[in-house]
Amino acid sequence: MNLLILYWSQTGNTEKMANIIKEQCEANSVKVDMAFSDDYQNYNIDDYDLIAFGCPAMGDEELEDSSFEPMFSDLEPKLNDKKIALFGSYEWNNGEWMDIWKERCAKNNLNVVDTVICYDTPDENSTEDIKKFADNIIK
Repeated sequence: MNLLILYWSQTGNTEKMANIIKEQCEANSVKVDMAFSDDYQNYNIDDYDLIAFGCPAMGDEELEDSSFEPMFSDLEPKLNDKKIALFGSYEWNNGEWMDIWKERCAKNNLNVVDTVICYDTPDENSTEDIKKFADNIIK
C-alpha cells in the first residue's frame, strides 16, 4: 500500500498528527509520502492507494482558505476512485468543521474511510486515537 499525507498546519498540532500517522503506518510496512498542502503538485495522486488529508479548524469552522482549500478543491474531482482519510486539530467548539468536511465529501461521492480529530496538541489519549486511526485506514 502507498499512502500520501497532505496537510496544512499553523501551530504545529496538525503536523504532529501527520507525523504520528506516518510513523504508525511505516511501522506497518506502508510506504508513506508526506507533504505540506502548498507542495501537493509534486505528487501524482494516481500513485497512491490512500490519501490522508489533514487540516485544522479555521475561522468559522472551515478549512484553511489560502493553501489547503485550493489544494483540496483542485484534487476533489480526481478522488472518486480513491480511498481518503481526514484528520485535524481544533481549539474551540466541538470539531464541527470535520462534520462539515465529511458532508462535503459525501455529497461528492468520495470514499472517506475514517476521520480523527484532536483537541489542541496531541496528548497521550489523542495519540492513541491517532494511532488507531492510522491502523484502521491501512486495513
